[in-house]
Amino acid sequence: MFSDVTASKISEFHDACVNTTGWADSAPPRFTEGAWKHIELNHRFNSLLWGEEDQARRRDVADSEIAANKRAIDGYNQQRQNAIESIDESLLQRLVEVKPSADARQNSETAGSIVDRLSILSLKIYHMRQQTMRTDVDQAHIEACRRKLNVLMEQRTDLQQCLDALLRDAVAGRAYFKVYRQFKMYNDPTLNPYLYGKK
Repeated sequence: MFSDVTASKISEFHDACVNTTGWADSAPPRFTEGAWKHIELNHRFNSLLWGEEDQARRRDVADSEIAANKRAIDGYNQQRQNAIESIDESLLQRLVEVKPSADARQNSETAGSIVDRLSILSLKIYHMRQQTMRTDVDQAHIEACRRKLNVLMEQRTDLQQCLDALLRDAVAGRAYFKVYRQFKMYNDPTLNPYLYGKK
């Protein structure tokens, strides 16, 4: 049921994307429907978020540029969250005929949330590996980043196992998860008092 969305396939896709220069900004969508469409969107928005978060830490530019970064971050983060929910909706659609057993556990973290964390780990691994290849830093920096890279790789292996186990148990009726709506109130002009209060 989930042979096409194994954790290893998702991580391979994540890595291929971040290793492609300019992927997040300009590459056309590879998937147009189903879970993979939303897995790709989630990864794209995480990649765009990464760049904006880096730029937002600058101290040598006008405040207006940082404000523009912060607004972009808000937009990308909302789209990232929307993609997580769509991943869950797509995966749960495949499970519609599965009846969880009476003692099935409810997983508090959804499959979409785990996919999102795998996406972020892929970005961390890529950028930490870049640090290990710098020629403008001392060896202590290189070694420290190598150690961090090893930890990130271990964390990804653990998380991959968690995703595969959740989907396997969901198919067997031993576990289930729900779509969790984030309802980002600060992005909604009808719910944020600093926005609707100005009318």
